[in-house]
Amino acid sequence: MTEAETDLVAAVDALLDRPRDLPDPAERRRLRKADGLTQQQVAATMRVSRTTLNAWETGRSWPTGARRTAYAHFLRRLADLYPATPTEQETPR
Repeated sequence: MTEAETDLVAAVDALLDRPRDLPDPAERRRLRKADGLTQQQVAATMRVSRTTLNAWETGRSWPTGARRTAYAHFLRRLADLYPATPTEQETPR
């Protein structure tokens, strides 16, 4: 394999190995709303601005580090309380 091919294969692996600990942005918003929480409440708990939380819920940015871990935990807890109905679940790719 050439160096260029090796680099491309590595790029593909990195894409497929990306963290999958967060649901898609629309599901993040659905879960928060299902529990009756405002963006401001969640943002204050995550110690970020409401604008930052909004960016997480629209997919414009993603949390990193400890905030990502805490946010993923928060969303998993909400998902346990408010499972998606079959029409809300993402179709398999």
